[in-house]
Amino acid sequence: QAPRPPKQPNVQDFQFFPPRLFELLEKEILYYRKTIGYKVPRNPDLPNAAQAQKEEQLKIDEAEPLNDEELEEKEKLLTQGFTNWNKRDFNQFIKANEKWGRDDIENIAREVEGKTPEEVIEYSAVFWERCNELQDIEKIMAQIERGEARIQRRISIKKALDTKIGRYKAPFHQLRISYGTNKGKNYTEEEDRFLICMLHKLGFDKENVYDELRQCIRNSPQFRFDWFLKSRTAM
Repeated sequence: QAPRPPKQPNVQDFQFFPPRLFELLEKEILYYRKTIGYKVPRNPDLPNAAQAQKEEQLKIDEAEPLNDEELEEKEKLLTQGFTNWNKRDFNQFIKANEKWGRDDIENIAREVEGKTPEEVIEYSAVFWERCNELQDIEKIMAQIERGEARIQRRISIKKALDTKIGRYKAPFHQLRISYGTNKGKNYTEEEDRFLICMLHKLGFDKENVYDELRQCIRNSPQFRFDWFLKSRTAM
């Protein structure tokens, strides 16, 4: 790990400071390395290791300290990021985007503890404008998009369920299930019908719906002696 100035502020990419600040901090780092006589080691993992080493060393050898104007500019820029957002806030924001989808700002705001809806809305606007500056952006976007794909899948299933159930006046008795060649041996058609209809009634995409469904099975006289179904867990 190459040395850094001992008193340099710890700024994070997710705090979205102006890009100019990072230029000034880099200049400060290079000059500090010059003052301590730091020599850049060769990185054997790089294909053009000697050239990269030479270029990096030249940057250090030619480094100049920040002048008064730049020092003043640096202090000013240090106030222009999301200084009150830490890694925990950022992780909560990303997880909330994964859970609710990037457009559901109301629910996202509820998930970020200690931040007002206005603060989350402001942060979200800058995040989506400048997220490509983040070091782990590919990993972050993959996480959010996985969540959004799950949301779309739930919407599609709910729509199909609404359409299917909507065809019957008394779906708990009339619903016909087309299995094709995929009928499993564990559940009867009567059990499947009840599970599908009750899932629809409770709300397919509701939180803890499977715990509620399990309770409905236990309370149903229809399955009083159906020990197989009554012994199923929510997971």
